[in-house]
Amino acid sequence: MRNAIRLLGVLMILEGVSGTIDEIAVQPFMGVVLNAFNRLVVHRVSLFEGYEVFANLALAVLGVAVAVAAGRAQGPRTG
Repeated sequence: MRNAIRLLGVLMILEGVSGTIDEIAVQPFMGVVLNAFNRLVVHRVSLFEGYEVFANLALAVLGVAVAVAAGRAQGPRTG
């Protein structure tokens, strides 16, 4: 379970960085996969209007927090 949560955190990091790159310039590769948050959430929520770069960077920071928390979580104790 920790690895699945860590993978989710890494995906959040990649999507946040990719969305930031897409807002600043054009995303050259994997845009359909890595820009899902940017294109499906950021551009449809009026709260993020004018703050698209910050929203994507916040997703990347949250991804770091999720990945670190998954790494520090203790699994079931055996023995």
